[in-house]
Amino acid sequence: MIRFFLIEDDAVVRRMLERIIQDSGLGEIVGQASDGSHVSIDQLYGVDVILIDLLMPGLDGIQTIKKLQADGFAGRFIMVSQVENKEMIGEAYLQGIDTFIQKPINRLEVMAVLKRVSDYLSLEASLQTIRKSLQILDVKAKEPNTSGLKSQSSDQDILAQKARKLLLQLGIASEAGAPDLLLIMEWLVQDERQGDKLHELQLKELYTQILLKVHASLDEHGITKEVRAMEQRIRRMVLQAFTHLSSLGLTDYANPTFEHFAPRLFDFQEIRQRMQELEAGEKTTKCRISVKKFLSVFYMEAKAL
Repeated sequence: MIRFFLIEDDAVVRRMLERIIQDSGLGEIVGQASDGSHVSIDQLYGVDVILIDLLMPGLDGIQTIKKLQADGFAGRFIMVSQVENKEMIGEAYLQGIDTFIQKPINRLEVMAVLKRVSDYLSLEASLQTIRKSLQILDVKAKEPNTSGLKSQSSDQDILAQKARKLLLQLGIASEAGAPDLLLIMEWLVQDERQGDKLHELQLKELYTQILLKVHASLDEHGITKEVRAMEQRIRRMVLQAFTHLSSLGLTDYANPTFEHFAPRLFDFQEIRQRMQELEAGEKTTKCRISVKKFLSVFYMEAKAL
């Protein structure tokens, strides 16, 4: 269960958020404050997520985030505000917020965001096992070069953290293909040449090499079956990211996540077509999506964070 802390100067909004969190069963409120200056790191022991307003008397949201991060808080931040200024929202994302909830509070939006964060935190915990398994395989493969292994493992961890943040931003942290995507990112960072030439690789070849490393005991038939399953999971996940970004653009064309990722991860003409489909209430799409482009750009975006 997620442990939340609220920093919001409007008591009515705090009560609304508290009620939504309690009713959703996704977590519990362990503390509240009406101003960032009233919060210290000692109050945040065990806190997973801070819901924080952008504009507050005393310390505002961005100043509070900077202070708490400097004091050692490593949890997540969700911004809750009615501010529409693109520069201020962009600054909030740069300071490390995971997502943004617009005021006035919409119950369904809050529940959707909290569910996504909950899924993300669960995914983060479960991936620790996968990452440890990969590191064990790396140790066996490269035992003579232990110093190089430590450096490589560190690079994998850093990229994995950045990739998980991107998954959350793109609304796909809970997708079945998310663990597959993280495996791909970790595999690519092991060999920088493969990452730089990702656009030249055949996807089935990429999936096969990764699965052979993770499931060394599988025979040819088993690998073929797993490759097909991975291919389907990743394609569904990419389609979900495509739809999520199109939905963001339809709601707010100036949304920073939409502005940054939509034209990079996908063909913008296809994004516009999907927005029109969503506006018309169409659940399926006729748009063409390049999974290879998505994976290549996702890898470069994760490295650039």
